[in-house]
Amino acid sequence: MTTPDDQSLTGIRGWLSNAQAPIFGLYAVFAAFSTYFCMYAFRKPFSAASYTGQGFVFGEKELQMKTALVISQIVGYFLSKVIGTKLCSEAKPESRIRWLMGLILAAEAALLLFAVVPPPLKLVAIFLNGLPLGMVWGMVVLYLEGRRTSEILLAGLSCAFIVASGVVKAIGKMLLNNGISEFWMPCAVGAIFLVPFFISAWLLNQIPQPSLADQAERTERKPMSKAERWAFFRQFRAGLVMLLLAYFFVTAYRDYRDNYMPDILTGLGYDKGSVATLLATTELWVGFGVMGTLSLLFLVRNNRWGFIGAYSIMIFGCLLLGGGTWMFRKGMIGGEAWIIATGLGGYLTYVPFGSVLFDRLIAATNVVATAVYAIYIADATGYLGSIFVQVYKDFYVSGSTRVDFFVQFNYFMTITGALLLGVSLVYFLGKIGGSRKSP
Repeated sequence: MTTPDDQSLTGIRGWLSNAQAPIFGLYAVFAAFSTYFCMYAFRKPFSAASYTGQGFVFGEKELQMKTALVISQIVGYFLSKVIGTKLCSEAKPESRIRWLMGLILAAEAALLLFAVVPPPLKLVAIFLNGLPLGMVWGMVVLYLEGRRTSEILLAGLSCAFIVASGVVKAIGKMLLNNGISEFWMPCAVGAIFLVPFFISAWLLNQIPQPSLADQAERTERKPMSKAERWAFFRQFRAGLVMLLLAYFFVTAYRDYRDNYMPDILTGLGYDKGSVATLLATTELWVGFGVMGTLSLLFLVRNNRWGFIGAYSIMIFGCLLLGGGTWMFRKGMIGGEAWIIATGLGGYLTYVPFGSVLFDRLIAATNVVATAVYAIYIADATGYLGSIFVQVYKDFYVSGSTRVDFFVQFNYFMTITGALLLGVSLVYFLGKIGGSRKSP
């Protein structure tokens, strides 16, 4: 495998291979952050609209138009994660940039289709939008995993989708307020970010492969064959099953909050102008809070304790959901503080699954693998949970408001999430055995 220790690297890649760690980290975080930030302009703007007065009737049950669109995109995302367990885990370094650009072009084409086809076919268009986008995360993570500074790099990347979700929905709201139709707005937002995405992806592709020192501390990361993927799953299957069940609910929670935050804020009494502002500002606080917390794991060089640290952050996030909601219901904090607390708690639980948790597990167990494979197994399971919750809300508790349902969901996550995470931590500690210290 070619590494930055080779002397043949030139241009930006060669400069980065010899750069001091802070310079390399700043560059990598900026490139990864901006790439994934721009990707969200193709995924989330549609959820800024309400699509009221439209829906699909199934007997005595009605599925709201927005719920149907959210589910359609999630189904595309789910299939994308299934495909990604193979495609992303097998992707070679030289092909990643082509995949990134092709996936985004396909997503924007689907948004154009979403704008022009009749309502029933819009479900197909938004499904086709989700199908390529689900693989972008894995392609970006491949540039960052397996490094001594992976916690900082992945925390910076994770901050992108937290901040971007609010920002692109705020842009979508502003376009709606200025006369752009609900169905053309997502395509318009995507068009704004198309060139910035290509520039960011090119910058990301200049990052060199992990160095020999990185490999010595975090193990070598290489494409995985089908046999290697199954061997990894069998080795950790009991713990992975508990993690997957936890992630089933964590992703459902995160997606519900993310997709319906405009409706929740409206239900709390905020006007249209305030909603557009809060969509951006609350997530900025959440994003920096999550990034700062996860970056602290960089200080933990022992991989066993780093793994425990990631779990501790996730369990704390679950507890924050219930605690923040209880304080809001008692009048101890206001609506904006509650939204920030639920975002911080939800993302502190959610983000490690897609970044540092599996990176530390591989490093602590000294398994030669890629964290992207484990991430994509979790993601595929998680989006099934998101679909389940969307349907459950509209079919079985349709009389509950978005706010009331969200309150109960927070309490459920505190109890169920913390329990599943605690049990799986005990299992994995038994598998890890003795610690594997950094050299």
